[in-house]
Amino acid sequence: MDELRAVVRYVTESAQDVLPVFEESVPEDRRPRSALDAAREFVDGARRTRLQRVAALDAHRAAKDAPTEAASLAARCAGDAAAAAYLHPIAKATQVGHILRTAASVARIAELRAGGDPTAAEDSLDDARRRATPVVVDVLSRYPIAPTSRSRVGQLMSALDASLRPRN
Repeated sequence: MDELRAVVRYVTESAQDVLPVFEESVPEDRRPRSALDAAREFVDGARRTRLQRVAALDAHRAAKDAPTEAASLAARCAGDAAAAAYLHPIAKATQVGHILRTAASVARIAELRAGGDPTAAEDSLDDARRRATPVVVDVLSRYPIAPTSRSRVGQLMSALDASLRPRN
């Protein structure tokens, strides 16, 4: 559970940075904020409960309703923070998304807000690399590499994944 809390903390730290992007766009929708609150409860020592699952699904629904790509990604980040509490121990590459997709989405939001400048995404990934604790890297290393993707978020996630793994 301590390792899982470290992963959820890492994801939550990323998600909280972009929550204002969603809230500026849809100020009356509290679903992403509720998902972050549910993730924080788990990080702070509460048991994993239905709260994290339901809040994650609600935030992902908010992402579908969001009016812009950046707002949608920000809501999805919040949902991913709550869902990270349910990272599956079976070593499947798809599980890497529970650890790194939020940081990659934050990088994409930075890129979008910088008019498509890829250096903004790279700067954001640098921040994500610095915040990745040894525990997070150790957990990540138990999974196969992130699946390749043609989406920009997927590309950013693959780049982050490759840069965090220990070199043999």
